Amino acid sequence: MFAKTITVPSDRIGVIIGKAGGTKRAIEESCGVSVTINSQTGEVNIESASDDVMSVQPFKATNIVLAMARGFSVSNAMLLMDDSYRLHVINLQEYVGKSSGALGRIRGRVIGENGRARRNLEQLGQSRISVYGKTVSIIAKEDRMRTVIAAIHSILSGSMHAAAYVKLEAANRQSRLDRMVLWEGQSVS
Repeated sequence: MFAKTITVPSDRIGVIIGKAGGTKRAIEESCGVSVTINSQTGEVNIESASDDVMSVQPFKATNIVLAMARGFSVSNAMLLMDDSYRLHVINLQEYVGKSSGALGRIRGRVIGENGRARRNLEQLGQSRISVYGKTVSIIAKEDRMRTVIAAIHSILSGSMHAAAYVKLEAANRQSRLDRMVLWEGQSVS
């Protein structure tokens, strides 16, 4: 038996429920879980009666709900159904403490003017990024996650945006090179 309770901000409950309960139903069907939502407390209970202790589906359901709670759209959160995608949440208070002014400033560094920094990070890092509340959350393939996290940590620590972009571009070049070497090795055999 699997049971997990997640407290979700009240403004995100509707996203998890979806139109006529469609999103909730989709999570339940695709992950083989039961999702119970208490709109008053913001608690979302995820349960699975499956005896299969090796099943990762309840954990996927948990991450999907957590992603939506952290500001991701349903379509971006559902990427987590694919085994190669991961979710990572960065607590911004680790960088600024409890200062609300500093929190707003550091959020602005990740978002950038008109959202440009976030879009650049998403494009170069082949990821999805949500800045919500006191967190920055990332959905990316496992092989890209470490690089995206490093780039965001760099920006949060005060580095220039261009330096973070250069690191992501270098990782992209290395990834292409690795794929070419792998492809050449397979074609020779």
